[in-house]
Parts: sequence; structure tokens; C-alpha cells
Amino acid sequence: MMTSEDRQTRLKRLTMRSMRRGTKEMDILLMRYADAELAGLDEPALDAFEALLSENDQDLYQWISGQVPPPAEHAAVVDHIREVATGG
Repeated sequence: MMTSEDRQTRLKRLTMRSMRRGTKEMDILLMRYADAELAGLDEPALDAFEALLSENDQDLYQWISGQVPPPAEHAAVVDHIREVATGG
């Protein structure tokens, strides 16, 4: 995603979006991931995470918990979140 904001502003915005989700479970999982990984992600990975954040919490929770496979466009970032936030 091309934007005029600098990297630090983008990281802060994505961090806020990670912790103000609407469901406590997703707040916790996405904040663990954001705290551990966001600063080290390259721009394409940040783009993928930002795209994932536009999905609804019910879908995200099912994908991250492994109840339902994620769509192909989100599979890599969901797998990474699952690995970091849930330990596996």
C-alpha cells in the first residue's frame, strides 16, 4: 500500500488497529504479534498484515485458531501470526 505516512506513523497506526479490534481474543492475539513482529517487517509484510486487519474478527479468529483455513491471500500472514501469537 503506497501512503505518504512515514514508517513510524504506520507502525503506530497498525499497532492501534491490532489492539482495538472489538473482540478481546483478537485484541490479545494481534497485539502479541504486533509487539513481537511489526517493527521488523518489511513493507510487503506490513501490506499483508494491514490487508488482514480489514477482515472481520470472527473470520480472523477462525483462521488463526485453525478452525477454518484462511483464504490464500492471507495464508502466509495468518500462519506467521499463529506461530508468533499462539506458539505454534
